[in-house]
Parts: sequence; structure tokens; C-alpha cells
Amino acid sequence: METGWLYLVVGPSGAGKDTLLDAARQRFSNTTSVIFPRRSITRPANAGGENHLGLSVEEFTRKKRAGIFALSWDAHDLKYGIPRSINDELSEGKCVVVNVSRSVLNEARSEYPNLRIISITVDPDILSRRLHARGRESEADIQKRLERAKSYRVRGDDVIEIDNSGSLEEAISNFVIAIENPYLQTNHPYLYTESPTLRGQ
Repeated sequence: METGWLYLVVGPSGAGKDTLLDAARQRFSNTTSVIFPRRSITRPANAGGENHLGLSVEEFTRKKRAGIFALSWDAHDLKYGIPRSINDELSEGKCVVVNVSRSVLNEARSEYPNLRIISITVDPDILSRRLHARGRESEADIQKRLERAKSYRVRGDDVIEIDNSGSLEEAISNFVIAIENPYLQTNHPYLYTESPTLRGQ
């Protein structure tokens, strides 16, 4: 059986990653061949946002030392982990789709030959409006995020870039197309014409 594909979703805060993941999860809800694993995060499970496994820092550290996580990283004073069980799902030929930090991409590239990185981008002005609208951060924090976003570009032959500046439905369609077509860059060039915001890098 061919090993499944691992899709790592990256992009600046406010680019719409969670929205696209939620929509894709719904689109693939009738199949067992596409997996969206729960992330472990060092914040309470009832803190809102994604459906995650809430862990204390001590619990997270213990699990990491025990090799429970396939990938893990720190961001914004929190710790994140992806369960090692994804390796079993990949070996069964399933596709795994998960939101990660770009800090783990080099590690993932060395561990997973069947890898695609879906990079979500957005126009800076639109990103600014989204960050202000959601009201999570102070103005100073928003400006820091906007500065980081200016240099947020992931490159490589394994990268598919999706511009989420336009309609949400178009971005969702492109996101689903990317998951359904791991060989998109070379075997499906016609998709670039039909979906102009989907660009292989």
C-alpha cells in the first residue's frame, strides 16, 4: 500500500487557516481516508477555538519525552504537539491534514517523504482588518503580527500557496483541490487556470 500524504498547513495569524480547516473537515466528513488530528496544546480544552487536547506544561513535557508527538513546537507562550498516531494513519495510505508552525517544516521534510505544505497567504490590508475585527490582541501585538506577516513566505517544491484574500468559497475550493491532488504542481497544471488563486511554488 502506498504511504499516505501529510499536508502541513501554515500561514500568518489571521490568514484564515482555522476557517479553511473547518470547511475541509466538513467536506471530507463522509470519508475515513482524510484525517484531521487533534492537536495537544498547553491551554484548557474549554478555552475556545479549535477542538484540542488541553494539557498542562508538565503533562506536555512528559508526553514529549515519551515520544508521543510526531511534531511539536512552542509559539505565543504555548506548546503544541501533533500525535505520533499520524504515522500509523499515513502507513495505512490515509491523508493527514494539520495546522503547524513553519518552525517544524525542515524537521517534517526530513521525516516525511510524502509531504505537501499548504501555505495560506492574504493581502496585508485584509489581514490587518481581520486581526482588528477578531479583537484578541492589543494594537501593539497586532502590529507585531503584521510585521511578521510581511516576511512570511514559505518556499520549496513541496509548497502549494493559496491566496485567501478573495472569496471564502474560492479559498475553500482551492484548499480542497490541494488536498485531493498531492501531485498538483506537475500533474494538474490545468487547475491553475481554473483556480487562479492556487499557485504551486
